[in-house]
Amino acid sequence: MTKTAEQRRKTRLDAEVGTIRKPWQDRIRVALVYPNLYGVGMASLGFQTAYRLLNAMAHVVCERAFLPDPEDENAPLVSLESGRRLRDFHCLAFSLSFELDYANVLTILQKTELPLPTAQRNISLPLVMAGGVSVLLNPEPLAQFFDLFLIGEGENLIEPFFNRFDPYQDRKQFLLTAAKDLPGVYVPAFYTVGYKADGALTNFHPLKNVPATVKRVYARRIDRFATDSVVVTPHASFEDAHLIEVSRGCPHGCRFCAAGYVYRPPRFRPLHQLQRSLETAGRLSKKIGLLGAAVSDLPHLETLCRAGSQNALQLSFSSLRADALTPGLVAALKSGRLKTATIAPEAGSERLRRVINKGLNETAILDAAELLVANGIPNLKLYFMIGLPTETQEDVAALADLVQKIKQRFLGASRVRGRMGRITISLNCFVPKPWTPFQWTVMDRVPTLNQKIRQIKKNLRPVANVRVQADSPRNAMIQAILSRGDRKTSDLLTLAHRHHGNWPQSLKQASINPAFYTHRERPREELLPWAFIDHGLAPAYLWNEYQRAIHGKTTPRCPADPENCRICGVCDGIAP
Repeated sequence: MTKTAEQRRKTRLDAEVGTIRKPWQDRIRVALVYPNLYGVGMASLGFQTAYRLLNAMAHVVCERAFLPDPEDENAPLVSLESGRRLRDFHCLAFSLSFELDYANVLTILQKTELPLPTAQRNISLPLVMAGGVSVLLNPEPLAQFFDLFLIGEGENLIEPFFNRFDPYQDRKQFLLTAAKDLPGVYVPAFYTVGYKADGALTNFHPLKNVPATVKRVYARRIDRFATDSVVVTPHASFEDAHLIEVSRGCPHGCRFCAAGYVYRPPRFRPLHQLQRSLETAGRLSKKIGLLGAAVSDLPHLETLCRAGSQNALQLSFSSLRADALTPGLVAALKSGRLKTATIAPEAGSERLRRVINKGLNETAILDAAELLVANGIPNLKLYFMIGLPTETQEDVAALADLVQKIKQRFLGASRVRGRMGRITISLNCFVPKPWTPFQWTVMDRVPTLNQKIRQIKKNLRPVANVRVQADSPRNAMIQAILSRGDRKTSDLLTLAHRHHGNWPQSLKQASINPAFYTHRERPREELLPWAFIDHGLAPAYLWNEYQRAIHGKTTPRCPADPENCRICGVCDGIAP
């Protein structure tokens, strides 16, 4: 018999470890919403962190909600913990990590029976707000649908906001007070935007007595709190895995990576704190995921891996830098029963790796592959990007050449061990992101990206034990529109919602020109839609990095020294 939506809800709850249940009486009721399926949302550590922070407040009860499963399309949308309708909550708080989930936001709002534009809602309806990394970059494409956004890191944002939130207060007055008095609160309705005839922005001005810019909120001391999974479930994308954030930000300054800029300066948790997290995690699950943009740079990573091995834990990592691998670290990884190691060369040629400031040479990449396999880690996953700025056909050919060189090292080390593993190539289309040196650049067109993918697959087809995976160039183009869009792109989202996710049809009917957002080099003087956010980065710094990229010049890594470094400007605004 086919399960009903209610049966699925109860099955998921029964399988969870760590679910938080609180009574509703005399509490602010928050529905924490992840705009994708349950399995995807429960693999998000940011989502789980918000769940913990909200429920840690005595006067708040927080329950989770997700995009309904396809078979539950006609069932009412309810919270996971109590099965109550989302309209019964005082607040819908969305956790937004990926632009391609934006259309799902509108689906959820409609299923909650809320008007899509905020201007059509009244105080009897829930406050609709959002936070998360995509909000930290550029919330403007969603401005029409949200009452407010929280810009920054949740540990320093959530408690101050909900200590002030009164669901029975006049809504406009509360929003005005919050925007004026609480750092990181952005209320789009209090700002007006002007456009030139060609579609570029002319101005972004506050309508009320609110700050002209919104300063991101930053948690300087991440050693004062742990960021670990709250709920472990076999139904998450990382099945039964307990996730531990080991660091935040990255020192290497790869020019395509937004996390390396908006989370500056990078911060690493101390060994004693991570050992406690590992001990706690081991009581809930034997599968542990260590997360961070710079896991390889974590001091004492080798010691932490050995501790995991001694407790029979299976450790996994988002990615490891090839030049950070040592025999001791690889031995620790092996003892932690790691079966597949992931490294990210990003580009095939030395020239293109200089353009993106990857800081890896071919020797380091080849040596890392050989070291991993020689030490009993049989499978490799290699991340590459296609369509990077200044990329040529020679660079695309160099990608396949590098994979073949890795395969030769891989083959030699495997023969010695008498076992052949697999190399998986992950091809990812470059998407220019806000708050990176490439925020001004053009993106490759879809046919060009498809041609590059075909070329790489053709060149690697004869190579045994090598599998090539590629993401969708069309999806990457949509991601770019929503990533670098302004408020006018909300019309495209409305069309995609109306057409049930049919993006080709939506793009044809849209009043905006997609190429304006994706295939246009933006001049330095153009007002960018996300420029109202203050990340502390000096205005000239990212542009200078862009110029260095074009000329193939590299930049040293971020020294992560708030006391003495003034290179990018972020540390000027960080209180000691």
